[in-house]
Amino acid sequence: MKIALFPGSFDPITIAHVNILQRATPLFDKIVVGIGLNSAKQNFLSADQRLQILETVFKGYKNIEIQTYEGLTVDFCRKINATYMVRGIRSASDFEYERAIAQINQTMMPEVETILLLSKPEYSAISSTIVRDILRNHGDVSPFVPKEALSFL
Repeated sequence: MKIALFPGSFDPITIAHVNILQRATPLFDKIVVGIGLNSAKQNFLSADQRLQILETVFKGYKNIEIQTYEGLTVDFCRKINATYMVRGIRSASDFEYERAIAQINQTMMPEVETILLLSKPEYSAISSTIVRDILRNHGDVSPFVPKEALSFL
């Protein structure tokens, strides 16, 4: 069984995340969307809120599971028996960052392959950071997040 992890903070999830995941689903038997929890990070949404939102957004997908995790991503891969990690990249700087992380992960867990999917051009400017800033300033985020997430935000 080909199991992949799609890790992230998803604080909040964006339409760019959804697009990457939709494009990845036919490639794997199961994809676990892993909501990474980092106590040192100031989050906009709680872990429970993010879990609820992602479960709502992906409820119709048979091969997608949503879980939270703490600690190293490769340790979570071991726990869920994932041998692939899916990441989206929007720019050259994203590529450099993701390449470095993938190489470190490969050293720590050689059996995990990182699959990088290029963002579609129309989504390349969308990030959770920008969406959080719009939310904090009471702006309209509806063009940037899945419609299923709007009621939570």
